[in-house]
Amino acid sequence: MTEKYKKMVEQAQVYDVAIKTPLESATGLSKRLQNDVWIKREDLQPVYSFKLRGAYNKIAQLSDAEKEKGVITASAGNHAQGVALAAKRMGLKALIVMPKTTPDIKVSSVEQLGADIELIGNTYDDAYARAKELTETTGMTYIPPYDDPDVIAGQGTVAKEIIEQLTTNPDIVFVPVGGGGLIAGVSAYLKAVNPKIRIVGVEPDDAPCMYEALKAGKRVVLDQVGIFADGVAVKQAGKEPFRVAQSCVDDMVLVSTDEICAAIKDIFDDTRSITEPAGALAVAGMKKYVEENDIQGQQIVAIDSGANINFDRLRHVAERADLGEHREALFAVTIPEEIGSFRKFCELVGLRGMTEFNYRYADEKQAHIFVGIQLHHGLDEKNELLTSLRDENYNVEDMTDNEMAKLHIRYMVGGRGNGVANERLFRFEFPERPGALLRFLNYMGERWNISLFHYRNHGAAYGRVLAGIQVPQSENDELQSFLQNLGYSWWEETSNPAYRMFLS
Repeated sequence: MTEKYKKMVEQAQVYDVAIKTPLESATGLSKRLQNDVWIKREDLQPVYSFKLRGAYNKIAQLSDAEKEKGVITASAGNHAQGVALAAKRMGLKALIVMPKTTPDIKVSSVEQLGADIELIGNTYDDAYARAKELTETTGMTYIPPYDDPDVIAGQGTVAKEIIEQLTTNPDIVFVPVGGGGLIAGVSAYLKAVNPKIRIVGVEPDDAPCMYEALKAGKRVVLDQVGIFADGVAVKQAGKEPFRVAQSCVDDMVLVSTDEICAAIKDIFDDTRSITEPAGALAVAGMKKYVEENDIQGQQIVAIDSGANINFDRLRHVAERADLGEHREALFAVTIPEEIGSFRKFCELVGLRGMTEFNYRYADEKQAHIFVGIQLHHGLDEKNELLTSLRDENYNVEDMTDNEMAKLHIRYMVGGRGNGVANERLFRFEFPERPGALLRFLNYMGERWNISLFHYRNHGAAYGRVLAGIQVPQSENDELQSFLQNLGYSWWEETSNPAYRMFLS
Protein backbone atom coordinates (compact mmCIF):
# COMPACT_ATOMS: atom_id res chain seq x y z
CA MET A 1 0.00 0.00 0.00
CA THR A 2 2.72 2.47 0.93
CA GLU A 3 4.62 1.91 -2.31
CA LYS A 4 1.43 2.46 -4.29
CA TYR A 5 0.84 5.78 -2.56
CA LYS A 6 4.48 6.77 -2.86
CA LYS A 7 4.22 6.39 -6.63
CA MET A 8 0.93 8.32 -6.72
CA VAL A 9 2.45 11.14 -4.66
CA GLU A 10 5.44 11.38 -6.97
CA GLN A 11 3.10 11.64 -9.98
CA ALA A 12 0.64 14.04 -8.35
CA GLN A 13 -0.17 17.25 -10.21
CA VAL A 14 -0.19 20.02 -7.63
CA TYR A 15 2.33 22.68 -8.61
CA ASP A 16 0.12 24.42 -11.16
CA VAL A 17 -1.53 25.97 -8.08
CA ALA A 18 0.54 24.98 -5.04
CA ILE A 19 3.99 26.15 -4.00
CA LYS A 20 6.76 24.19 -2.35
CA THR A 21 6.38 25.64 1.13
CA PRO A 22 9.32 26.35 3.43
CA LEU A 23 10.38 23.99 6.21
CA GLU A 24 11.45 26.46 8.89
CA SER A 25 13.54 25.83 11.97
CA ALA A 26 11.57 26.76 15.10
CA THR A 27 14.42 28.06 17.22
CA GLY A 28 12.35 28.98 20.27
CA LEU A 29 10.50 25.66 20.42
CA SER A 30 13.72 23.76 19.72
CA LYS A 31 15.44 25.35 22.69
CA ARG A 32 12.50 24.90 25.05
CA LEU A 33 11.77 21.31 24.07
CA GLN A 34 15.43 20.27 23.66
CA ASN A 35 14.73 18.83 20.22
CA ASP A 36 15.42 19.98 16.66
CA VAL A 37 11.95 21.29 15.75
CA TRP A 38 10.88 22.21 12.20
CA ILE A 39 7.58 23.74 11.07
CA LYS A 40 6.23 22.93 7.60
CA ARG A 41 4.62 26.18 6.51
CA GLU A 42 1.50 25.13 4.60
CA ASP A 43 -0.09 28.35 5.84
CA LEU A 44 1.91 30.08 3.10
CA GLN A 45 0.02 28.41 0.23
CA PRO A 46 -1.98 30.71 -2.10
CA VAL A 47 -5.19 29.81 -0.21
CA TYR A 48 -3.33 29.72 3.15
CA SER A 49 -3.82 25.95 3.52
CA PHE A 50 -2.48 22.63 2.20
CA LYS A 51 -5.94 21.68 0.92
CA LEU A 52 -5.42 22.97 -2.62
CA ARG A 53 -2.89 20.17 -3.21
CA GLY A 54 -5.44 17.36 -2.97
CA ALA A 55 -8.23 19.34 -4.60
CA TYR A 56 -6.18 20.20 -7.67
CA ASN A 57 -4.75 16.71 -8.05
CA LYS A 58 -8.24 15.19 -7.94
CA ILE A 59 -9.71 17.64 -10.45
CA ALA A 60 -6.72 17.17 -12.75
CA GLN A 61 -7.53 13.43 -12.95
CA LEU A 62 -11.15 14.01 -14.10
CA SER A 63 -12.27 13.19 -17.60
CA ASP A 64 -13.31 15.97 -19.95
CA ALA A 65 -16.94 14.92 -19.51
CA GLU A 66 -16.70 15.16 -15.74
CA LYS A 67 -15.04 18.56 -15.94
CA GLU A 68 -17.74 19.79 -18.28
CA LYS A 69 -20.40 19.15 -15.64
CA GLY A 70 -18.60 21.35 -13.14
CA VAL A 71 -17.42 20.40 -9.66
CA ILE A 72 -19.11 20.42 -6.27
CA THR A 73 -17.84 19.77 -2.76
CA ALA A 74 -18.58 20.10 0.94
CA SER A 75 -16.05 21.82 3.13
CA ALA A 76 -15.49 23.64 6.41
CA GLY A 77 -13.49 26.17 4.43
CA ASN A 78 -9.97 25.27 3.39
CA HIS A 79 -10.86 22.48 0.95
CA ALA A 80 -13.49 24.82 -0.47
CA GLN A 81 -10.81 27.36 -1.34
CA GLY A 82 -8.67 24.66 -2.92
CA VAL A 83 -11.52 23.45 -5.11
CA ALA A 84 -12.52 27.01 -6.01
CA LEU A 85 -8.96 27.93 -7.03
CA ALA A 86 -8.46 24.72 -8.99
CA ALA A 87 -11.77 25.21 -10.81
CA LYS A 88 -10.90 28.81 -11.60
CA ARG A 89 -7.52 27.82 -13.06
CA MET A 90 -9.17 25.16 -15.25
CA GLY A 91 -12.16 27.31 -16.20
CA LEU A 92 -14.72 25.05 -14.50
CA LYS A 93 -17.97 25.88 -12.71
CA ALA A 94 -17.76 25.22 -8.95
CA LEU A 95 -20.41 24.94 -6.22
CA ILE A 96 -19.28 24.80 -2.59
CA VAL A 97 -21.51 23.73 0.32
CA MET A 98 -20.19 25.00 3.67
CA PRO A 99 -21.42 24.90 7.29
CA LYS A 100 -22.89 28.14 8.58
CA THR A 101 -20.19 28.08 11.27
CA THR A 102 -17.43 28.52 8.68
CA PRO A 103 -15.34 31.61 9.51
CA ASP A 104 -16.24 34.62 7.37
CA ILE A 105 -12.68 34.89 6.06
CA LYS A 106 -12.99 31.46 4.42
CA VAL A 107 -16.42 32.18 2.95
CA SER A 108 -15.31 35.49 1.45
CA SER A 109 -12.15 33.88 0.03
CA VAL A 110 -14.24 31.26 -1.79
CA GLU A 111 -16.53 33.98 -3.15
CA GLN A 112 -13.55 35.95 -4.44
CA LEU A 113 -12.37 32.87 -6.32
CA GLY A 114 -15.65 32.86 -8.26
CA ALA A 115 -17.35 29.77 -6.85
CA ASP A 116 -21.04 29.58 -5.94
CA ILE A 117 -21.71 28.97 -2.24
CA GLU A 118 -24.49 27.41 -0.19
CA LEU A 119 -24.31 27.65 3.62
CA ILE A 120 -26.17 24.99 5.59
CA GLY A 121 -26.04 23.34 9.02
CA ASN A 122 -23.43 23.71 11.74
CA THR A 123 -20.87 21.01 10.90
CA TYR A 124 -19.05 19.56 7.94
CA ASP A 125 -21.33 16.52 8.06
CA ASP A 126 -24.40 18.72 7.52
CA ALA A 127 -22.73 20.29 4.50
CA TYR A 128 -21.65 16.90 3.17
CA ALA A 129 -25.20 15.52 3.25
CA ARG A 130 -26.46 18.54 1.31
CA ALA A 131 -23.62 18.38 -1.22
CA LYS A 132 -24.39 14.73 -1.99
CA GLU A 133 -28.04 15.67 -2.59
CA LEU A 134 -26.99 18.41 -4.99
CA THR A 135 -24.61 16.06 -6.76
CA GLU A 136 -27.56 13.86 -7.65
CA THR A 137 -29.81 16.71 -8.79
CA THR A 138 -27.23 18.78 -10.71
CA GLY A 139 -25.04 16.04 -12.16
CA MET A 140 -21.93 17.94 -11.06
CA THR A 141 -18.77 15.99 -10.16
CA TYR A 142 -18.17 15.63 -6.44
CA ILE A 143 -14.66 16.39 -5.16
CA PRO A 144 -14.11 14.69 -1.77
CA PRO A 145 -12.17 16.69 0.81
CA TYR A 146 -10.26 13.69 2.15
CA ASP A 147 -11.79 10.27 1.41
CA ASP A 148 -10.25 9.71 -2.03
CA PRO A 149 -6.88 8.25 -3.20
CA ASP A 150 -6.15 11.15 -5.59
CA VAL A 151 -6.88 13.71 -2.87
CA ILE A 152 -4.72 11.75 -0.42
CA ALA A 153 -1.88 11.58 -2.94
CA GLY A 154 -2.06 15.33 -3.48
CA GLN A 155 -1.78 15.96 0.26
CA GLY A 156 1.10 13.49 0.40
CA THR A 157 3.27 15.89 -1.59
CA VAL A 158 3.76 17.71 1.74
CA ALA A 159 5.71 14.67 2.96
CA LYS A 160 7.72 14.44 -0.25
CA GLU A 161 8.86 18.05 0.24
CA ILE A 162 9.80 17.40 3.87
CA ILE A 163 12.11 14.55 2.81
CA GLU A 164 13.66 16.75 0.11
CA GLN A 165 14.16 19.68 2.49
CA LEU A 166 15.88 17.84 5.36
CA THR A 167 19.41 16.49 5.07
CA THR A 168 18.41 13.44 7.14
CA ASN A 169 15.05 11.78 7.68
CA PRO A 170 12.97 13.17 10.57
CA ASP A 171 12.48 11.05 13.68
CA ILE A 172 8.88 12.12 14.31
CA VAL A 173 6.31 13.96 12.18
CA PHE A 174 3.20 15.47 13.78
CA VAL A 175 0.16 15.86 11.54
CA PRO A 176 -3.21 17.58 12.21
CA VAL A 177 -6.19 15.30 11.62
CA GLY A 178 -9.75 16.05 10.56
CA GLY A 179 -11.16 13.60 8.06
CA GLY A 180 -7.70 12.11 7.62
CA GLY A 181 -6.62 12.98 4.08
CA LEU A 182 -3.42 14.75 5.09
CA ILE A 183 -2.23 12.16 7.60
CA ALA A 184 -3.02 9.34 5.16
CA GLY A 185 -0.93 10.89 2.39
CA VAL A 186 1.90 11.96 4.67
CA SER A 187 2.13 8.71 6.63
CA ALA A 188 1.91 6.42 3.59
CA TYR A 189 4.67 8.31 1.78
CA LEU A 190 6.98 8.59 4.80
CA LYS A 191 6.58 4.93 5.77
CA ALA A 192 7.51 3.98 2.21
CA VAL A 193 10.63 6.14 2.44
CA ASN A 194 11.62 4.98 5.93
CA PRO A 195 9.38 2.80 8.15
CA LYS A 196 11.25 4.04 11.24
CA ILE A 197 9.84 7.57 10.89
CA ARG A 198 7.25 7.93 13.64
CA ILE A 199 3.91 9.40 12.57
CA VAL A 200 1.76 11.04 15.24
CA GLY A 201 -1.69 12.44 14.48
CA VAL A 202 -3.18 15.29 16.51
CA GLU A 203 -6.86 16.07 17.06
CA PRO A 204 -8.84 18.39 19.35
CA ASP A 205 -10.15 16.58 22.41
CA ASP A 206 -13.67 17.63 21.41
CA ALA A 207 -13.40 16.22 17.84
CA PRO A 208 -11.41 12.96 18.15
CA CYS A 209 -12.86 11.02 15.21
CA MET A 210 -9.61 9.28 14.11
CA TYR A 211 -8.48 8.70 17.70
CA GLU A 212 -11.74 6.93 18.55
CA ALA A 213 -11.71 4.98 15.28
CA LEU A 214 -8.19 3.64 15.81
CA LYS A 215 -9.01 2.78 19.42
CA ALA A 216 -12.16 0.91 18.40
CA GLY A 217 -10.58 -0.75 15.36
CA LYS A 218 -13.37 0.60 13.16
CA ARG A 219 -14.73 3.96 12.05
CA VAL A 220 -17.07 5.56 14.56
CA VAL A 221 -19.47 8.48 14.33
CA LEU A 222 -19.09 11.06 17.09
CA ASP A 223 -22.31 12.37 18.62
CA GLN A 224 -21.05 15.94 18.34
CA VAL A 225 -17.85 17.84 17.68
CA GLY A 226 -16.43 21.11 18.95
CA ILE A 227 -15.97 23.84 16.38
CA PHE A 228 -13.15 25.93 17.84
CA ALA A 229 -10.80 24.16 15.42
CA ASP A 230 -13.37 24.38 12.63
CA GLY A 231 -11.00 23.01 9.98
CA VAL A 232 -11.05 19.58 11.65
CA ALA A 233 -14.61 19.55 13.01
CA VAL A 234 -15.49 16.15 11.51
CA LYS A 235 -17.69 13.48 13.11
CA GLN A 236 -16.27 10.49 11.21
CA ALA A 237 -12.85 9.80 9.70
CA GLY A 238 -12.79 8.92 6.01
CA LYS A 239 -12.88 5.24 5.03
CA GLU A 240 -9.65 5.26 3.01
CA PRO A 241 -7.75 7.54 5.42
CA PHE A 242 -8.73 5.23 8.29
CA ARG A 243 -7.50 2.19 6.36
CA VAL A 244 -4.16 3.88 5.73
CA ALA A 245 -3.89 5.17 9.30
CA GLN A 246 -4.35 1.69 10.74
CA SER A 247 -1.15 0.63 8.99
CA CYS A 248 0.90 3.83 8.99
CA VAL A 249 0.03 5.98 12.01
CA ASP A 250 2.00 5.17 15.15
CA ASP A 251 0.17 7.27 17.71
CA MET A 252 -2.54 9.89 18.28
CA VAL A 253 -2.59 12.87 20.65
CA LEU A 254 -5.62 14.86 21.83
CA VAL A 255 -5.22 18.52 22.79
CA SER A 256 -7.45 21.06 24.51
CA THR A 257 -8.57 24.46 23.29
CA ASP A 258 -6.12 26.11 25.69
CA GLU A 259 -3.25 23.98 24.36
CA ILE A 260 -4.18 24.93 20.78
CA CYS A 261 -4.18 28.62 21.70
CA ALA A 262 -0.78 28.24 23.34
CA ALA A 263 0.51 26.62 20.14
CA ILE A 264 -0.79 29.51 18.03
CA LYS A 265 1.29 31.80 20.22
CA ASP A 266 4.32 29.49 19.96
CA ILE A 267 4.14 29.57 16.17
CA PHE A 268 3.79 33.34 16.23
CA ASP A 269 6.82 33.68 18.53
CA ASP A 270 8.99 31.60 16.17
CA THR A 271 7.67 32.72 12.77
CA ARG A 272 5.72 35.98 13.38
CA SER A 273 2.79 34.35 11.56
CA ILE A 274 -0.71 33.68 12.90
CA THR A 275 -2.19 30.27 12.24
CA GLU A 276 -5.76 29.06 12.55
CA PRO A 277 -6.66 26.64 15.38
CA ALA A 278 -6.58 23.56 13.14
CA GLY A 279 -3.28 24.75 11.72
CA ALA A 280 -1.69 24.81 15.18
CA LEU A 281 -2.81 21.30 16.14
CA ALA A 282 0.47 19.62 15.20
CA VAL A 283 2.56 22.00 17.32
CA ALA A 284 0.16 21.61 20.26
CA GLY A 285 0.34 17.83 20.01
CA MET A 286 4.11 17.88 19.56
CA LYS A 287 4.62 19.83 22.79
CA LYS A 288 2.35 17.51 24.75
CA TYR A 289 3.82 14.31 23.28
CA VAL A 290 7.42 15.40 23.85
CA GLU A 291 6.72 16.30 27.48
CA GLU A 292 4.72 13.17 28.29
CA ASN A 293 7.29 10.85 26.68
CA ASP A 294 10.42 12.74 27.79
CA ILE A 295 11.74 13.00 24.23
CA GLN A 296 15.03 14.84 23.67
CA GLY A 297 17.55 15.24 20.88
CA GLN A 298 15.18 14.19 18.10
CA GLN A 299 14.54 15.78 14.71
CA ILE A 300 10.84 16.65 14.75
CA VAL A 301 8.54 18.14 12.10
CA ALA A 302 5.13 19.69 12.81
CA ILE A 303 2.86 20.59 9.89
CA ASP A 304 1.30 24.06 10.16
CA SER A 305 -1.69 23.31 7.98
CA GLY A 306 -3.46 26.66 7.59
CA ALA A 307 -3.89 30.31 8.51
CA ASN A 308 -7.53 31.06 7.75
CA ILE A 309 -8.61 32.63 11.02
CA ASN A 310 -11.02 35.49 11.60
CA PHE A 311 -9.21 38.45 13.16
CA ASP A 312 -11.74 38.82 15.97
CA ARG A 313 -10.99 35.27 17.18
CA LEU A 314 -7.51 36.40 18.19
CA ARG A 315 -8.99 37.98 21.31
CA HIS A 316 -10.09 34.55 22.51
CA VAL A 317 -6.79 32.97 21.48
CA ALA A 318 -4.79 35.53 23.44
CA GLU A 319 -6.98 35.04 26.52
CA ARG A 320 -6.42 31.30 26.54
CA ALA A 321 -2.80 30.97 25.39
CA ASP A 322 -1.19 31.44 28.81
CA LEU A 323 -3.59 28.93 30.34
CA GLY A 324 -2.63 26.37 27.72
CA GLU A 325 1.06 26.95 28.44
CA HIS A 326 0.49 26.75 32.22
CA ARG A 327 1.71 30.32 32.52
CA GLU A 328 -1.48 31.47 34.22
CA ALA A 329 -3.73 30.05 36.92
CA LEU A 330 -7.31 31.10 37.64
CA PHE A 331 -8.59 30.85 41.22
CA ALA A 332 -11.88 31.61 42.94
CA VAL A 333 -11.05 32.62 46.52
CA THR A 334 -13.20 33.50 49.51
CA ILE A 335 -11.69 36.24 51.72
CA PRO A 336 -13.01 38.02 54.83
CA GLU A 337 -14.94 41.21 54.08
CA GLU A 338 -12.74 43.45 56.17
CA ILE A 339 -10.26 46.25 55.62
CA GLY A 340 -6.80 44.89 54.78
CA SER A 341 -7.87 41.39 53.66
CA PHE A 342 -7.34 42.23 50.00
CA ARG A 343 -3.80 43.40 50.73
CA LYS A 344 -3.04 40.32 52.86
CA PHE A 345 -4.10 38.06 50.00
CA CYS A 346 -1.83 39.92 47.58
CA GLU A 347 1.08 39.57 50.02
CA LEU A 348 0.59 35.80 50.04
CA VAL A 349 0.63 35.74 46.24
CA GLY A 350 3.94 37.61 46.48
CA LEU A 351 5.67 39.18 43.49
CA ARG A 352 3.88 36.97 40.98
CA GLY A 353 2.08 39.15 38.46
CA MET A 354 -1.70 39.22 38.70
CA THR A 355 -3.29 38.98 35.29
CA GLU A 356 -6.81 39.61 36.52
CA PHE A 357 -8.73 40.50 39.67
CA ASN A 358 -12.52 40.65 39.84
CA TYR A 359 -14.33 41.63 43.03
CA ARG A 360 -17.59 43.29 44.10
CA TYR A 361 -18.83 43.84 47.65
CA ALA A 362 -21.59 41.35 48.45
CA ASP A 363 -22.15 41.20 52.23
CA GLU A 364 -20.53 42.17 55.52
CA LYS A 365 -18.87 38.81 56.28
CA GLN A 366 -17.01 37.52 53.23
CA ALA A 367 -16.14 38.28 49.63
CA HIS A 368 -15.61 36.06 46.62
CA ILE A 369 -12.84 37.09 44.25
CA PHE A 370 -11.85 35.76 40.83
CA VAL A 371 -8.13 36.12 40.26
CA GLY A 372 -5.62 35.28 37.53
CA ILE A 373 -2.00 34.76 38.57
CA GLN A 374 1.10 34.54 36.39
CA LEU A 375 3.14 31.36 36.73
CA HIS A 376 6.81 30.91 35.88
CA HIS A 377 7.17 27.21 36.74
CA GLY A 378 3.94 25.71 35.45
CA LEU A 379 1.79 23.22 37.30
CA ASP A 380 4.22 22.71 40.18
CA GLU A 381 4.12 26.40 41.02
CA LYS A 382 0.33 26.47 40.80
CA ASN A 383 0.01 23.54 43.19
CA GLU A 384 2.47 25.12 45.62
CA LEU A 385 0.47 28.35 45.60
CA LEU A 386 -2.80 26.51 46.18
CA THR A 387 -1.26 24.72 49.16
CA SER A 388 0.11 27.92 50.69
CA LEU A 389 -3.25 29.70 50.37
CA ARG A 390 -5.13 26.80 51.91
CA ASP A 391 -2.58 26.61 54.73
CA GLU A 392 -3.62 30.19 55.53
CA ASN A 393 -7.24 29.00 55.73
CA TYR A 394 -8.37 30.50 52.43
CA ASN A 395 -11.18 28.64 50.67
CA VAL A 396 -9.71 28.30 47.14
CA GLU A 397 -11.21 26.70 44.05
CA ASP A 398 -8.93 26.09 41.06
CA MET A 399 -10.77 27.41 37.99
CA THR A 400 -7.91 26.98 35.51
CA ASP A 401 -9.59 24.05 33.73
CA ASN A 402 -13.18 25.11 34.37
CA GLU A 403 -14.55 25.89 30.89
CA MET A 404 -17.65 27.71 32.12
CA ALA A 405 -15.59 29.87 34.44
CA LYS A 406 -13.13 30.77 31.68
CA LEU A 407 -15.76 31.52 29.07
CA HIS A 408 -18.41 33.24 31.18
CA ILE A 409 -18.06 33.56 34.94
CA ARG A 410 -14.87 35.62 34.86
CA TYR A 411 -16.79 38.35 33.02
CA MET A 412 -19.87 38.15 35.23
CA VAL A 413 -18.30 38.33 38.69
CA GLY A 414 -19.88 40.98 40.88
CA GLY A 415 -23.10 42.77 40.06
CA ARG A 416 -24.67 45.71 41.83
CA GLY A 417 -23.42 46.72 45.25
CA ASN A 418 -26.47 47.04 47.48
CA GLY A 419 -26.10 49.29 50.49
CA VAL A 420 -22.54 50.35 49.75
CA ALA A 421 -22.24 53.73 51.43
CA ASN A 422 -20.04 56.58 50.23
CA GLU A 423 -18.74 54.64 47.22
CA ARG A 424 -16.70 56.51 44.62
CA LEU A 425 -15.41 54.94 41.44
CA PHE A 426 -11.93 55.49 39.97
CA ARG A 427 -9.90 54.27 37.00
CA PHE A 428 -6.15 53.87 37.44
CA GLU A 429 -3.21 53.16 35.16
CA PHE A 430 0.08 51.96 36.58
CA PRO A 431 3.29 50.49 35.14
CA GLU A 432 2.82 46.79 34.40
CA ARG A 433 5.52 45.27 36.58
CA PRO A 434 5.59 42.82 39.51
CA GLY A 435 4.52 44.47 42.73
CA ALA A 436 2.71 47.43 41.17
CA LEU A 437 -0.69 46.27 42.44
CA LEU A 438 0.65 45.53 45.93
CA ARG A 439 2.31 48.97 46.01
CA PHE A 440 -1.06 50.54 45.24
CA LEU A 441 -2.72 48.63 48.11
CA ASN A 442 0.10 49.31 50.56
CA TYR A 443 -0.03 53.01 49.76
CA MET A 444 -3.76 53.08 50.39
CA GLY A 445 -3.21 51.19 53.66
CA GLU A 446 -6.31 50.64 55.75
CA ARG A 447 -7.77 54.11 55.37
CA TRP A 448 -10.75 53.11 53.24
CA ASN A 449 -12.59 49.97 52.21
CA ILE A 450 -12.38 48.79 48.61
CA SER A 451 -15.89 47.84 47.57
CA LEU A 452 -15.27 47.03 43.89
CA PHE A 453 -12.15 45.98 42.05
CA HIS A 454 -11.47 44.86 38.49
CA TYR A 455 -8.08 44.39 36.88
CA ARG A 456 -7.02 42.55 33.72
CA ASN A 457 -3.50 42.41 32.32
CA HIS A 458 -3.72 43.35 28.62
CA GLY A 459 -0.09 42.72 27.78
CA ALA A 460 0.50 46.44 27.53
CA ALA A 461 3.00 48.67 29.30
CA TYR A 462 0.37 49.89 31.76
CA GLY A 463 -2.08 47.98 33.94
CA ARG A 464 -5.68 49.17 34.07
CA VAL A 465 -7.70 49.05 37.29
CA LEU A 466 -11.30 49.97 38.08
CA ALA A 467 -11.84 50.42 41.82
CA GLY A 468 -14.69 51.42 44.09
CA ILE A 469 -13.55 53.10 47.32
CA GLN A 470 -15.82 53.93 50.26
CA VAL A 471 -14.84 57.47 51.30
CA PRO A 472 -16.99 59.63 53.60
CA GLN A 473 -17.42 63.19 52.34
CA SER A 474 -15.52 64.47 55.38
CA GLU A 475 -12.39 62.65 54.15
CA ASN A 476 -12.43 64.05 50.62
CA ASP A 477 -9.34 66.21 51.14
CA GLU A 478 -7.39 63.19 52.40
CA LEU A 479 -8.56 61.20 49.36
CA GLN A 480 -7.42 63.92 46.96
CA SER A 481 -4.01 64.01 48.64
CA PHE A 482 -3.75 60.23 48.33
CA LEU A 483 -4.61 60.33 44.62
CA GLN A 484 -2.19 63.15 43.84
CA ASN A 485 0.73 61.49 45.66
CA LEU A 486 0.06 57.98 44.38
CA GLY A 487 2.11 58.52 41.22
CA TYR A 488 -0.33 56.67 38.95
CA SER A 489 -2.65 58.19 36.36
CA TRP A 490 -6.25 58.24 37.57
CA TRP A 491 -9.74 59.36 36.57
CA GLU A 492 -12.88 59.54 38.69
CA GLU A 493 -15.83 57.68 37.10
CA THR A 494 -18.48 58.09 39.81
CA SER A 495 -20.73 60.04 37.44
CA ASN A 496 -20.21 57.65 34.51
CA PRO A 497 -23.65 56.43 33.33
CA ALA A 498 -22.32 52.88 32.88
CA TYR A 499 -21.51 52.82 36.60
CA ARG A 500 -24.97 54.04 37.55
CA MET A 501 -26.70 51.55 35.23
CA PHE A 502 -24.79 48.35 36.02
CA LEU A 503 -22.75 48.65 39.21
CA SER A 504 -24.09 51.17 41.71
